[in-house]
Amino acid sequence: MADVDTFTQNLRNACATRRSISQVCREIGINRQQFNRYISGEARPSAHNVARIAAFFGLSPQDFEHPPRQFEARMRRPDHHSSEAGLLLEGFPGDIGGLRRHIGYYQTYHISLSWPGRVVCSCARIYEESGSIRVKSIERIRDATNEIWQFSKYVGLVTFWRNRIFIAERSVGRQPMLSQTILIPFEVHQRVYLRGTTMGVSWRKENLPYASRMIWRHIGQEPELRQMLARCGLLSFGSRQLPATVRNFLDTPEAEVLTVPTEY
Repeated sequence: MADVDTFTQNLRNACATRRSISQVCREIGINRQQFNRYISGEARPSAHNVARIAAFFGLSPQDFEHPPRQFEARMRRPDHHSSEAGLLLEGFPGDIGGLRRHIGYYQTYHISLSWPGRVVCSCARIYEESGSIRVKSIERIRDATNEIWQFSKYVGLVTFWRNRIFIAERSVGRQPMLSQTILIPFEVHQRVYLRGTTMGVSWRKENLPYASRMIWRHIGQEPELRQMLARCGLLSFGSRQLPATVRNFLDTPEAEVLTVPTEY
């Protein structure tokens, strides 16, 4: 492990690449007074906070153990934050303090393109790990009529900007797909329902891209996971498993599923 002097110097060098210490503290979600102790060398952050700081700068915790000259070279590496990809990754997790309010388990709902007129109910978890906010989702569909059994897992990253939650996910499997979701609270201080739009590809219709309304319902930090998973599947708009708020948001003329036409 690097000594405090080396860590402190490297942390100062890293912070010098940002507009202000206040911005760094705000986006990482660390108290400014405590962070000042790290900068001055009075204290060493915990392993958890080192990981959060490293993730913010697009580095690994081990990078802060390098001699300052080597660390500076690492910071200037072309594929780091000055590159386009680095700038994108620096957008995660955004306002981590605001995003932490939404950590927990969710039941999610969106109108299906693969099964027209039906709602897909899935489950998701937003959680913090190693300085980033992540998401894991499970989609389970049983279509007895067509003898279809679908079980899909997704992993992704979450960021928070201007009261908007942005989620980028990748399916887990041999033929992965990407999806994007943007959510907002119904009201500034309301945390139960998040509404927005999801964009992905259909499962049954030739992997056509589509966009659909989506709504997430927060069900707590430690829900009964079996019950949560049991609720997943295809629902009709008349199903008693569909909360009224979800039904009202999805079952409107404006909630049309948009896709790419197959003929021109």
